[in-house]
Amino acid sequence: MTDPNPADSRRPARPARPVPLVPRRVFLGALGAAGALSVVPRLPASAAASATYTLLSRADWGADETLRYTADGTEIWPPEYYPVQTLTVHHTADGSTDPDPAAVVRAIYRNDTVGKGYGDIGYNFLIDRNGRVYEGRWSGTDGTPAHDATGRMVTGAHVQGYNSGNLGIALLGTFTTTPPTTAARTALVQLLADLAGRHALVPTGKVLYRNPVSGATRAAPVIGGHLDWAATDCPGTIWSQLPAIRTEVAALIPG
Repeated sequence: MTDPNPADSRRPARPARPVPLVPRRVFLGALGAAGALSVVPRLPASAAASATYTLLSRADWGADETLRYTADGTEIWPPEYYPVQTLTVHHTADGSTDPDPAAVVRAIYRNDTVGKGYGDIGYNFLIDRNGRVYEGRWSGTDGTPAHDATGRMVTGAHVQGYNSGNLGIALLGTFTTTPPTTAARTALVQLLADLAGRHALVPTGKVLYRNPVSGATRAAPVIGGHLDWAATDCPGTIWSQLPAIRTEVAALIPG
């Protein structure tokens, strides 16, 4: 669940965009209901085996990109990029009963962007009950989802005071008393393995996180939940599954 006023800094200047170093690889498979493509982002060889999830781009789920701009065309919250230190899991707890998960993502996007003033959706990735992964916060066109061309992640808005370098993944739904579906949990493990392998993170390890903007520090798991950062019930029952999830993630990363 996204916190209010989560930013690490206000209206950062847009960083320079370097020329892409390695293009991402896209494999065109059978299209789903929302036009999903099976995507394998650019990865080091050690992590390639874990990237087996289906990813829907912002265009696939219907993001209205005009919401990120003021009436005069100014980007409300220009992107800012930092190396990944931690991966944080959430549940959206949005209360939606809409059977179309893409519509739920659009609603969360509008609420975060306009209602809460985050300038975009707060999460870097979202996962629906069918195990499909949705590209979250816009990160530009010169890298892979959530990243710039050098592999740094775009700062989201999902943990108050600890966003920069902290990548946020949210499962759609409320899991306070019920577990996520097997498909959603499997996709979460695969996505975490992809990210941990790509960024040379130890899934079962811990880190002394340092916010590169504010200097704030906090000891946290490399793969944790919102509860590791704030007094919250997020990510619900997923919290008790995290020890097993970390082990499964580690097993998917060769070497």
